[in-house]
Amino acid sequence: MSSDSHRNALFDTWAQTSSHVFNSVVAANRAAFAAFGVPHSGDEGGLETVERIEADEDLPEWHVELTATDRGTLGVGDRVEFTKTISGDDVAAFAAASGDTNPLHLDDEFASQTRFRGRIAHGTLVGGLISAALARLPGLTIYLSQDLEFHNPVRIGDRLTAVCEIVEDLGDNQYRLTTRVVDGDDVIIDGEAVVLVDELPEA
Repeated sequence: MSSDSHRNALFDTWAQTSSHVFNSVVAANRAAFAAFGVPHSGDEGGLETVERIEADEDLPEWHVELTATDRGTLGVGDRVEFTKTISGDDVAAFAAASGDTNPLHLDDEFASQTRFRGRIAHGTLVGGLISAALARLPGLTIYLSQDLEFHNPVRIGDRLTAVCEIVEDLGDNQYRLTTRVVDGDDVIIDGEAVVLVDELPEA
């Protein structure tokens, strides 16, 4: 092979590799942009915007039930529930935001060959519904601890409810709660949390 042919072959290999790396970076950036709601350039050179969630905003498909609306009356027996559907977009955004790109969550063909016979949502993503529920307690909720046990997998499209109930008043505005995520009668996650509920800052 002549030196010119050798250089051309090396250039072709480099160009193909660079193109693959560039496309991979672009795909990763798009996933990250989607996860964080950052505007980014589309394929046609235009600007695509991703819907962003604002503080204290609720989406129409979410459902919240709360037994206490005043921080001063919180006590044993009070509970909060938060319900939402786990979508494919949720899973993809969580993978990009967290870096957990386990193919069990993202690759249908791979996941179909596992014990789950299909893709499942990240356990930590599902556990996040507990945090969403606790955030609805009256006041400013601050996590102090959380224990979780995972009992059942979650499929894309499953509609789940996080149920959190105060079982002990620890004093100083601290509470111990049971924390569950359920799908109907099936327990997906079981656990306990301790939270501090501060006063909200003045507007």
